[in-house]
Amino acid sequence: MSKFKQLYKPLLDNAQWETPLSLAIEGTAFGHWLLEPNSLSRRLQRHCDEFTVSLIEQKKIDSTMLSADERELIGDVDCLLRKVVLMGDGQPWVFARTLIPLSTLTGQESDLEQLGEMPLGFRVFTDRSARRDALEVANTGTQAQPLWARRSRLWINNKPLLVAELFLAQAPVYSKEKQC
Repeated sequence: MSKFKQLYKPLLDNAQWETPLSLAIEGTAFGHWLLEPNSLSRRLQRHCDEFTVSLIEQKKIDSTMLSADERELIGDVDCLLRKVVLMGDGQPWVFARTLIPLSTLTGQESDLEQLGEMPLGFRVFTDRSARRDALEVANTGTQAQPLWARRSRLWINNKPLLVAELFLAQAPVYSKEKQC
């Protein structure tokens, strides 16, 4: 699974994040996926018989490892870094990188550090206080062969975390079939 980190992390690192409005994606088939306000994991789960998460890496990182725009979104804070691949029927669909400030990992949210191979969305979106903002999108591929990504800040009990998700080539976001 380290190949995912080597291949796809640079795409997220170098993404030119833009607002969804500036890319005019609303109303498009892939736009429905990128603009999903609720759990992406739950939505992906509806498109396969077996939905799994493969934990690639989880470690604490110093705030100096954050980019300037990441610090702007979640603060100049030390974080728990979590990288996973979301898979449907054994096919890699999404490479995700989550930054969880250590200050978020307090109280009820201390369990976020123990998710292992459980989808983050399953935990976050069971909480009534969960919300998403600061949504940005990017095409990290080409016009002919797009690889869409999104980044958003999630809030749970008024505590932030930052999630970046890269939709891999086999993800249902690119399917011509009915999108749900």
